[in-house]
Amino acid sequence: MKPCILVVGGTGAFGSRLVGGLLATTDAAVIVAGRRPHRYADLIDTLRQRYGKDRVEAVALDRDEAFGTLQHLKSFCVVDAAGPFQNAEPHLARAAIAAGCHYVDLADARDFVGRFRNLDAAAREAGVLAVTGASSTPALSGAVVSALTEGWRQVDEIAVAISPGNRAPRGLAVVEAILAYAGRPVRVWLDGRWTTKPGWSELVRRDMPGLGRRWLSLCETPDLDLLPARYPSVRTVRFRAGLELSILHLGLWALTLPVRLGLIRSLRPCAAPLQKIASLFERFGTDRGGMSVDVSGVDANGCAIRATWSLVAETGDGPNIPVLPALAILRGLIQNHVQAKGAKIASELLALDVIEQEFKRFRITTRRDVRRPEADSLFERVLGPRVEILPPIVRTIHTHAPVHLLGRARIDGAELVGKAGCPPVRVSGRHAGNRR
Repeated sequence: MKPCILVVGGTGAFGSRLVGGLLATTDAAVIVAGRRPHRYADLIDTLRQRYGKDRVEAVALDRDEAFGTLQHLKSFCVVDAAGPFQNAEPHLARAAIAAGCHYVDLADARDFVGRFRNLDAAAREAGVLAVTGASSTPALSGAVVSALTEGWRQVDEIAVAISPGNRAPRGLAVVEAILAYAGRPVRVWLDGRWTTKPGWSELVRRDMPGLGRRWLSLCETPDLDLLPARYPSVRTVRFRAGLELSILHLGLWALTLPVRLGLIRSLRPCAAPLQKIASLFERFGTDRGGMSVDVSGVDANGCAIRATWSLVAETGDGPNIPVLPALAILRGLIQNHVQAKGAKIASELLALDVIEQEFKRFRITTRRDVRRPEADSLFERVLGPRVEILPPIVRTIHTHAPVHLLGRARIDGAELVGKAGCPPVRVSGRHAGNRR
């Protein structure tokens, strides 16, 4: 019997791509669920003609009141691709667990993902797997950081950036998700402490590998909590996103000023008109998007290291990336490769190579670069091979950048020769604190 997967939001910008991926690459039957199924009757007919009438069905469903429908359908797994997830409750996840179904969502909302583990006991008792965050963030970003830092002794800094092409589709849920935090305080881990910055601030223009220079701004994602928790040594975690066209990116930055000044609470009510304004610029720019992850730290041999992973999606294929982690998990469940139970965050389940297998159907290329900053250390260039005889801690302090030390030290300085026959003076003292 073919497994049946119910996709809520299966007609949206991302959900429709997930539905297509399931039908094209698995033998699963798919139920496309939404509040008004008659609105997407043409899409359902097209899918039935391509993949068979027995594999595609449509049902009416409100994700906040779904328990009765899920009990009746008895699906193998329920997927929430609807969004937005900001300030939302996991009603659909609870209903799926209660109905004995696996659950996967594409949530990138920090609060939603942060509370998801509260469902762990119920999911374990029901014998099902419930997964949140199966999207570009935190699933793909987390998998990349894990792969880049495998075997490292220490992770110091993590920086993630995402920049879609201007012609990529912008669903209303995506626009609402961005506007929910734009201008509002975002809690970030910088220089070893928690602080707050306005959303869509920290404006920078950076080279995105394979894409050229693009504007980037602070983005609120679950990674801002998950990565500092997963890598206790990390001093700074940054996550930025950007719009390809300067006029749109800088325009949104300007619109955040009333929020920062406290004149209005949020830009989220403006989502629909701003989406229409952005649509006027669709013919400009490109539909090439990308992502980069840059990590620095100390490798297994105690040497400073910086590693970068970058992705470029060619014409039209970028919007598939946010659904590929979910597709990888669903494939694992169908093939019984994923056997975990309980409530999990997708970055805990997926390895990078598993997600990259899903890239092969598209024009998506990735690249890894590794650099070792100690090769440029003045200390090593002066001492040459003799640096090897130094005590390990001394070598680490002088050849790694940055190095963070906390402790106490006694310093005995050189003798200072006084003038006009004055006796020499010895300088000594104690020091406690950080060296960066």
